[in-house]
Amino acid sequence: MDYKIISDGCCDLTEDVIRQYDLHIVPFYISFDGEHYYKEIEEIGIREVYERMVVTQPDVYPMTSLPSLQDYIDVFTSYIKEGKAVICLCFTPSLSGSYNCARNAGEIICEQYPEAKVSVINSEAGTVSQALMVIEAGRMRQAGIPYEQGVDILERMKISNHIFFTVGNTDYLVHGGRIGKLAAIASNALSLKPLITLERGVIEASGIGRSRKKTVAKTMELAENYFTSTGEDIHDYYFAVGFGFDIEEGHAFYEKVRERFEGRICGEVKLVQIGATIAVHTGPFAIGIGCLKRYEAYIRQE
Repeated sequence: MDYKIISDGCCDLTEDVIRQYDLHIVPFYISFDGEHYYKEIEEIGIREVYERMVVTQPDVYPMTSLPSLQDYIDVFTSYIKEGKAVICLCFTPSLSGSYNCARNAGEIICEQYPEAKVSVINSEAGTVSQALMVIEAGRMRQAGIPYEQGVDILERMKISNHIFFTVGNTDYLVHGGRIGKLAAIASNALSLKPLITLERGVIEASGIGRSRKKTVAKTMELAENYFTSTGEDIHDYYFAVGFGFDIEEGHAFYEKVRERFEGRICGEVKLVQIGATIAVHTGPFAIGIGCLKRYEAYIRQE
């Protein structure tokens, strides 16, 4: 049975990748005034979002709104009517209600169409590692992996999702309720830069650094330490670099990651610009590394 791969906008994939793997992305909405909401990418580009956050409206904390129940129902219905099954990979529910909304839509669709197959998966990830997972789903579909097997592999794969990153300051994390105000005051007063890990869908503090350059470099150390501590085979993994507003910094860091990891991992390191929804949580200067175990590693285990 043919199936369609769907994800919400937090996967931050480019149009070229979306076309390459025949994906459907359901966008989030973003607002700078709390009244007017625009669909990310479709109605407001990521570069415009960053320009507003950094240049024209630096004192405004933008807000996001998840895709609506009807957004998901409409998308799911269009493919069910074509006779396709649906696999939908969503942003971690610890940071958004997108997964629960998509799951409710799937239940409604299955009531209306008893023969429909809809699997909504909590990716336990976001941005770069969610991107890698969505790509893996697309690769499996192109390789002819059956629907049920693909769903099973994705459910097992998600625990391998990790992001190791840092941010410009803690203001956005505080505003979004991700860290305490006292911790933020201490960090900002001492000019410390936090190191953060997204693991099993939860943001965790992973250390601090005294300069941006050193803290960015430490994200590579966090990634290497993960493989050292777990014994996981790094060659089974794909890597991606994510960056925010500063394109020059993002590309320079990407080259360092390539130099350090390519040849040890499977394939080339991918480069992803972090999208608007994640930027609202982390601020415009997030940068780091995501990794995910490729689907072939799970096929070997079967």
